[in-house]
Amino acid sequence: MRVARPKVVAVVLAVVLGLLLLVDRLAVGLAEGQVAGQLAEQEAVQGTPEVDIRGFPFLTQALGGRYDDVRITLTAAQLGQPDGTRAEITLHGVQVPFSSVLAGSVQEVPVERVDGTATLSYALLSDELGSDTELAREGDGLRITRTVELLGRELPLIADGQVTLDGDVLVVDVDEASGAGIDVPDFLLDRAVDLMDLRYEVPELPFGLQLTGVSPADGGVVIRVEGTDTVLRALE
Repeated sequence: MRVARPKVVAVVLAVVLGLLLLVDRLAVGLAEGQVAGQLAEQEAVQGTPEVDIRGFPFLTQALGGRYDDVRITLTAAQLGQPDGTRAEITLHGVQVPFSSVLAGSVQEVPVERVDGTATLSYALLSDELGSDTELAREGDGLRITRTVELLGRELPLIADGQVTLDGDVLVVDVDEASGAGIDVPDFLLDRAVDLMDLRYEVPELPFGLQLTGVSPADGGVVIRVEGTDTVLRALE
């Protein structure tokens, strides 16, 4: 009988640890649901986003009421934007008492810092220039293929553009263009360059986010965003 005791203790410990793990996962799921519900009440969010509270064990964070790594994924539909638009946001220093989580009475969510990215698809930006426009990443810039009309002639052109931000406006600036498979006189190319430029006002983002940088990526133009001292409250 004495020889069997270590096995009994091991089984008991395994059961206890399993229960603690189960409680931990149930608690994090409950907290994620409460945060997601609060996010769904934001004016710039349509629907309930996906929320992932990182860190293990969760209960140690819950007892302190502070969460340092809360990941949020927002789809185009949730942002109220065209397909291909998305945002991936991380909340740092989220403060929510676990007693409020258990009671289901979370009224506001203070957040110390927010950062992340918002992606604008090339299809979206192409439509801004014209239905026959194609945009693609070209190194640190963009390759633009478009047919423009000048002096009664339709000219298929290719150009390289640089992407920058002007406040809340995404700017694609083209310096020079060339004919796509045809010879185009230089004076026409000079006039066509301005027709291939783009200024696109980035729609309002949730959580009071500010645009801080931009760069091309394979799936679209990625805009870096940041925010500080945000409080998420339900709409009145």
